[in-house]
Amino acid sequence: MARGKLTRLAPVSLTSVKLDDCFWAPRIETNRAATLPIEYAQCKKTGRIDAFRLDWKPGKGTTPHIFWDSDIAKWLEAVSYALATHPDGKLEKLADRVIDSIEKAQHKDGYLNIYFTVVEPQKRWTNLRDRHELYCAGHMMEAAVAYYEATGKRKLLDVMCRYADHIDRQFGPRRGQRRGYPGHEEIELALVKLYRATGEQRYLKLSKFFVDERGRRPHYYTKEARARGDDPKTYWAKDYSYNQSHLPVREQTEAVGHAVRAMYLYSGMADVAAETGDKTLVAACKRLWKNLVGRRMYITGGIGPAHANEGFTFDYDLPDESAYAETCAAIGLVFWAHRMLHLDPDGRYADVMELALYNGALSGVSLDGRKFFYANPLATYPKVELNKPMRAGHKRHYQRSEWFGCACCPPNIARLIASFGQYVYSQGPSEARVNLYVGSKAELQVAGQTVRIEQKTRYPWDSKVRIKVRPEKPAAFTLSLRIPGWCRGAKLKVNGKAVAAAGITNKGYAKITRRWAAGDTVELTLPMPVERMEANPKVRQVAGRVALQRGPIVYCLEEIDNAPDLHAIALPREAKLRAAFDPKLLGGVTVITGKAKRRRQKGWSGDLYRPAGTKTEDVTIKAVPYACWNNRRPGEMRIWMNEA
Repeated sequence: MARGKLTRLAPVSLTSVKLDDCFWAPRIETNRAATLPIEYAQCKKTGRIDAFRLDWKPGKGTTPHIFWDSDIAKWLEAVSYALATHPDGKLEKLADRVIDSIEKAQHKDGYLNIYFTVVEPQKRWTNLRDRHELYCAGHMMEAAVAYYEATGKRKLLDVMCRYADHIDRQFGPRRGQRRGYPGHEEIELALVKLYRATGEQRYLKLSKFFVDERGRRPHYYTKEARARGDDPKTYWAKDYSYNQSHLPVREQTEAVGHAVRAMYLYSGMADVAAETGDKTLVAACKRLWKNLVGRRMYITGGIGPAHANEGFTFDYDLPDESAYAETCAAIGLVFWAHRMLHLDPDGRYADVMELALYNGALSGVSLDGRKFFYANPLATYPKVELNKPMRAGHKRHYQRSEWFGCACCPPNIARLIASFGQYVYSQGPSEARVNLYVGSKAELQVAGQTVRIEQKTRYPWDSKVRIKVRPEKPAAFTLSLRIPGWCRGAKLKVNGKAVAAAGITNKGYAKITRRWAAGDTVELTLPMPVERMEANPKVRQVAGRVALQRGPIVYCLEEIDNAPDLHAIALPREAKLRAAFDPKLLGGVTVITGKAKRRRQKGWSGDLYRPAGTKTEDVTIKAVPYACWNNRRPGEMRIWMNEA
């Protein structure tokens, strides 16, 4: 993300950040060495890759799906980020072969889509509401930009520029063009990326058109449905809030509908605002952010409680056991938070970005990188799961799966992890900003020169961060360090001398302005006591319960550590809780232990109800990071515990 008209800070590029920490570096390596190969194998096995040959015939193999292109695109994007930080000739050749097949599948007029080439070619651009043509195009554009930036190869970029040119001819306000927009948003943010990579203003204008046109009356989807002979009243989602087109975007005040679509739309709105200087879009983003984070987000950073629409319901409706909280939605929240952080440089956006990264998104993949969650509930009871109806293509969410019929999440989490380095730092003409605390070395462009920053830390397990600053020559600028919203009593030293962090903290960042010289050192301590967290009393599903959090990490109980019937456990308010690092558990994690009470089952053998008075017994509880659950024996899991 480059600096636009409304941004004075920009992310530091992925290739300028080298990670060597205890938390993210191993996950990124697992993603590169294990996840990317198995995802390629799954795409090959299921026919997604070979579908670009365009040789499918009715009755011959699996029918290509409307979003297969996007699965390949996200895999290619993840590969691009992996290659940018870890050159791999074999992986690059594999990607090149896939790109060759994509190029050959492109029509002479620039159009590119597997499904609408071989399955329903006569229906091209006739159902933007329900089909995924523009969504697939957007993901392929993102892949093209990422691959070009990683390798310098233009083939896929040129393919997607031709496709973008085709789309630009098809859509817009001019006579003979369609005044439509995607049912599944994505292309809005992708076009901005394409504009930044190529400098072609038409791509930015097209993105702005899609954002501005959304939700206007007469409604495009109603006209479109009638044109293809459908009755708009039979639309399965009932109303257009499902795809956030119920109102023009500047009039929207609540996060509604399909959660992933919403996150991609809001990200696109933020991008267009940044590049065009449109403050009305910024205001809309802020209103939507306030509603989402204040009333519709899980403690894990997961979003979208409902299975029916894979999205939002109403304020404070946050069930734990039936939570949907799609992996892609948490990833989308990371994307949006990162953009908002640069539109409105406030630590509250980085807080949410961090929360989703360490919890709601990362839970979507197993520690070995080989299995995935589509949904991320906050409590599971396997006997309930076995009797729960599912959407087509999905699998039970009390265990991770190797793949899905609807496979959006696996390559999405792969591209997020592969690109993690770009979220750590931001830079501006006179400011170097640390958003996340990760063992790393980075090169920032600040004060007209390269400023090298080195972090040493065992965060998120340890509270201490040591930062070395090395400008090429002494210069005055500001080093801004995020003080997380969960942290109270941060301590700060510059070259061994204590500095009152509270006195220099503004909008969540401690701003150290001075003349910096090579070798200057900053020590930051972020106390991480175990916190009992409670929800707003309006969240009826977890009233009277508490969750455990330490630093950015949200914890859960698993049956394997605590025996069955986790719902019978109650945590006394006065119980002492202890945090300790266990190097042998789950790849090395900090665990929380303490004394609790469990309602006894003894004496209930023949009764279903009786007068209250069940006795309790003392038990020791053991909580592990939520993102690491379901990496051992399957069983119950629970974040929210009763409070005694």
